Amino acid sequence: MRRPVRTAALLCVAVTLALVVSGCGFLGIGDEPADLQVYSARHYDLEEAFADFTDETGITVEFLYGEDAGLLERLKSEGEQTPADLFMTVDAGYLWNAARQDELAAVDSPVLDEAVPADLRDPQGRWYGLALRARTVVYNPDAVDPAEFDPQDTYAGLTDPKWQGRLCMRDETASYTQSLVASLIDLRGREYASRVVQGWVDNGVEVMSNDILLLEAVDAGECDVAITNHYYLARELEADPDLNVEPYWASQEGAGTHVNISGAGIVKSSDSPKQARRLMEWLAADGQSDFVDANHEYPVNPDVEPEPLIAEWGEFDRMPVNAEAYGDLNAQAVDVLAEAGYR
Repeated sequence: MRRPVRTAALLCVAVTLALVVSGCGFLGIGDEPADLQVYSARHYDLEEAFADFTDETGITVEFLYGEDAGLLERLKSEGEQTPADLFMTVDAGYLWNAARQDELAAVDSPVLDEAVPADLRDPQGRWYGLALRARTVVYNPDAVDPAEFDPQDTYAGLTDPKWQGRLCMRDETASYTQSLVASLIDLRGREYASRVVQGWVDNGVEVMSNDILLLEAVDAGECDVAITNHYYLARELEADPDLNVEPYWASQEGAGTHVNISGAGIVKSSDSPKQARRLMEWLAADGQSDFVDANHEYPVNPDVEPEPLIAEWGEFDRMPVNAEAYGDLNAQAVDVLAEAGYR
């Protein structure tokens, strides 16, 4: 990166972190400590980071975990009676939708505006990206010379017949897949995105239900190439440094690698909006490394360095994040996948 510009069962798991009384406020805000309830679709290594926040502020944090769509529907059905203070997702499109449906409050925070690049936050301050994840190509180096990839348009390049029978990708129901296709529609139109998806299907893409299966298939030589979120590869390499899978930063001579965000917004009917803002500011600033490093995500804050394992992969140029496109074009993306017989 030119440097990283940095539907309906719910899985309900409440995680309560111990209250540690702190004698001083965060960022000069003299609020009394409070309990915060986070509705979170981000399930990765949350506890340590939030325990550090509690240590510093005396504010405890509880989580209700679920999927993005289910949690948003829960917020809407609960209305003003919701116990939620913060809505946290793993897809910019859901943040945009939550704001569009008037579920999130506008925040005036110079701290957040300074820490989070403009395309990773809502112009009205209703949500902010807090962690960056790249969805890029991975490959088996025994089967692929990286020179085979199209550096101008790597995602579309996988429609070349030379990749016939060599591709594995995520299923059509995954928000990761839908947002990638939505970004292609936003980039060059629906006809272009349809050609790309149809090309993947024509090349016999094998569709799998999660990114770990994709990485295992590439490692085992069942597929030569897959498209995954970068942090899944980092996790697997941390557990097994001999994993025979390497990343390739897509479209570095073109539009850049597709990225998405983990982000959050303050629920409009929160009883503790100042404490919720304090938490978001901490996650984007002083606690940014705590928040992203354990899951090997990239920081959104350009002043924070990525953790060592992913830093070894070098910098990459990314596509700008268009949250409105990810949200508003989602239905078109779903149609494009269905029309191509992608399943």
